Amino acid sequence: MTHFLFNQLAFVRGQALKAAKDISEETSLIVPNRFNNNIKWNLGHIYLVQERFAFYFIGEEMVLPDSFHDWFGRGTKPADWQGEMPKTDELRALLEQQTERIERQVGHRMSESTAEPFLTSAGMKLSTVEEFLTFSLHHEGLHTETIKSIKRFL
Repeated sequence: MTHFLFNQLAFVRGQALKAAKDISEETSLIVPNRFNNNIKWNLGHIYLVQERFAFYFIGEEMVLPDSFHDWFGRGTKPADWQGEMPKTDELRALLEQQTERIERQVGHRMSESTAEPFLTSAGMKLSTVEEFLTFSLHHEGLHTETIKSIKRFL
């Protein structure tokens, strides 16, 4: 039986992809006034955090291209980017495949506890796969709204 959470993850991911649909490579790189990051950063950050929440804390291998932490990790910003960045279409493709891969690889481990609890920057303690994935709904929603806000500014 499919865990209800995977339907929610797929829905939220669909909203993020819808918000970023038809964004050109050039547009994805613009950082409007009052924003710290651009649409490309938000897409990469969503992917990176979801990958960590689903796999890293239970010791599973992540599908994480080189330099993703340097480009899209917490506290990073486009002004500091170096090297060959992934194209926005490549980020969308990674995001499109991620939810199904998470369900396939860890769907049977939802109640499994992590070796150590993790405290989010918002102060929430996470200690099971289900808690990490549930919290990721909030995280992805925040960044999806940021993408929508940047689009309105542009």
